[in-house]
Amino acid sequence: MMPWYSVFHPSLLDPAAIKYIKEVWHSNHTPLLVVMDPQGRIVNTNALHMIWIWGSVAFPFTSMREEALWREETWRIELLADSIEPMIFNWIAEGKYICLYGGEDLEWIRKFTETAQAVARSAGIQLEMLYVGKSNPREKVRKNNDIIRAENLSHVLPDSTVIWFFWVRLESMLHSKLQHGKSFDDDPILREINVMLTYDGNDQGWAVICRGSNDWMRRANGDTVLTSLTNYKEWEDVARDRGFLPALNDHLEANKPPHHCNRLILPGTTGGVPERVVCAECGRSMERFFLYRCCTD
Repeated sequence: MMPWYSVFHPSLLDPAAIKYIKEVWHSNHTPLLVVMDPQGRIVNTNALHMIWIWGSVAFPFTSMREEALWREETWRIELLADSIEPMIFNWIAEGKYICLYGGEDLEWIRKFTETAQAVARSAGIQLEMLYVGKSNPREKVRKNNDIIRAENLSHVLPDSTVIWFFWVRLESMLHSKLQHGKSFDDDPILREINVMLTYDGNDQGWAVICRGSNDWMRRANGDTVLTSLTNYKEWEDVARDRGFLPALNDHLEANKPPHHCNRLILPGTTGGVPERVVCAECGRSMERFFLYRCCTD
């Protein structure tokens, strides 16, 4: 229902308008979505993050609306996954355990999915698994999708566009939080977003597991979570007494390997470079470099 207007050619723009867009709106090579109210006043110089995260719920796309939406959020499966797989909402309603996992290593994927399903059967729980690949879903991820589907290892997303959207939303969450002055020290959701993006920037797999809408998600890198599931007999009795996820979380915490500081790669498709980013493992500020990457396939 909204009228759209476009400039036939950029040369038709007045030089003063170009200068304003570059210097005031800080436009570079990434898309901007500037929002004006009915009186023509600018209420948000870039609402693209809000669109990716909440869609039309974010209307009228003001900074105050953005802050209000974040106040209502917790780190839960609906925030992380949104509508990338509609069946997630059915799984939540049915009280099932949900596991999202990613990475490119097909052998790890096979071992992890088979081990996780075997543990679920032994523990008497219903587990649904969904592969979300990597932020740059190149040919390897597309092949993984086909193999996972063919071998019935888990659920997969329908195509590379949906995989890309999952990761763009996470990047948008990071930029949205940082542009509102949130810090890694006092914002638990920001810390979890940082961990997820760090997982994506490294080569190994990872997994997050939860049950229901209000459950804080447990997550670990690929080797750690696979080892804990492989050693399920060690914490099986605890799982029966305290519940599957609390027992898994305790085992993950007790068997953490010595931390290894990881890299964080932000393609920059959703906004500017944050001034400060902390290491997802040790919590210290990371040094800032400019990284230029070409396709390595």
